[in-house]
Amino acid sequence: MKYEERLQNVTVLGAAGKMGSGILLLTAVEMADLSLMPENKGKIFVLNAVDVSDEALHGLMGYLRTQVRKIAEKKTVLLRKLYADRADLIENFDVIDEYIFDVMNIVRPVNALEVAYNSNIIFEAIKEDPALKVKIFSQIKENSNVNPWFFTNTSSIPIHEIDEKANLDGQVIGFHFYNPPAVQKLVELIRAENTLDEVYDFALTYAKRLRKVVVSSNDFAGFIGNGHFMRDALYGIQQAVKMADNFGGFVQGVYAFNKISQDYLIRPMGIFQLIDYVGVEVCSYIMSVMNPYLENEDLHSDILDTMVEQGVMGGQYSSGAQKDGFLKYEKGRPVAIWDVENKKYVNITDIAAQVDAKLGEMPTSIKPWKAVNFSKKKAAILETIFTEMSQMDTLGAQLAKAYNQRSNDIGNLLVDSHVANSTEDVNTVMLTGFFHAYGPINDYLK
Repeated sequence: MKYEERLQNVTVLGAAGKMGSGILLLTAVEMADLSLMPENKGKIFVLNAVDVSDEALHGLMGYLRTQVRKIAEKKTVLLRKLYADRADLIENFDVIDEYIFDVMNIVRPVNALEVAYNSNIIFEAIKEDPALKVKIFSQIKENSNVNPWFFTNTSSIPIHEIDEKANLDGQVIGFHFYNPPAVQKLVELIRAENTLDEVYDFALTYAKRLRKVVVSSNDFAGFIGNGHFMRDALYGIQQAVKMADNFGGFVQGVYAFNKISQDYLIRPMGIFQLIDYVGVEVCSYIMSVMNPYLENEDLHSDILDTMVEQGVMGGQYSSGAQKDGFLKYEKGRPVAIWDVENKKYVNITDIAAQVDAKLGEMPTSIKPWKAVNFSKKKAAILETIFTEMSQMDTLGAQLAKAYNQRSNDIGNLLVDSHVANSTEDVNTVMLTGFFHAYGPINDYLK
């Protein structure tokens, strides 16, 4: 079966979710573009958008229409070529409207799983629950009228486990988009030992047609992205607990290490903001999925469990706005920190000056992440900042050195344990998927 033939009938599971909606958008556009090629005229392309909520699916279609319009407006020159035989499409807005119609006409919103029985490709972006994924994949496999391939967006579950328990016969691959899929350039491709060559080849072709940066991870729980992030997050939480007395309490420790990881190490957001972005509950759950597979490690946080019990979840609203987690947000900015013991938020303005004084002066050469990351002189700026920091004796500088070393150690662990094939792969994931200004495996702050 040719590439375009396999894409004639596709299902996205969890299509109305944060990840699923992006996957659906990218796939709908790819399928529409294929349908407009001269050799495919007259062929029917069907993309099933499956989700449990009718309300969510209704919202999904509005999101899809808005995003397709933005895409169409950026490629009107190409669209004019694709619609060259349509004399009735005169103005650019005519072409754009027709393209939107053609993309939307491919998508079938539905809350019945049975539509997947006729699909050649199943993209899955449901809850990160191994048992649920296996149950749904097994049902589709047993009832399918074709011979489907399964592309799971899991960020932590070993692919071979899904393959074996759902009896997929190697017709499954880990295709981990990063959030949000329509914007993020990175895809982690995870091939199980039994994954068929043709499944891998198709996945690679599809990713490249979407202009994604592809990093192949080996089939270990958490892969590269969460393999690093979850350990990095756990370190930040542990240090906030460990240093609580030095700073005056856990709330102050959270503030300190969020600042260390963001301002001192020049990341786009602090480690506690990143946990909130992914979701406190999600991070806790991913750690629980990964932990049984790890030897000589305990990837678990009582703090995360307690916050979930207290109903402090983090994550995003459907609008993309940040929900409160370790930090409370107003207009996207952190304004307070959750006090786990007293179950209330403490204003950052009440503690910042005290903690900043204990951290000490920051390097005079320090710059915010945006000013560094998008500079043509990034390497030189980083060298200057970290050379100055390495020579400083302040508490903040010492903690930053230790944090960077831990990040470095995690990166090397992923290579040494064969999760990642190379140092470059680890650094690419963190640079591209997490927007770090530099890779975790580095010679800074030695």
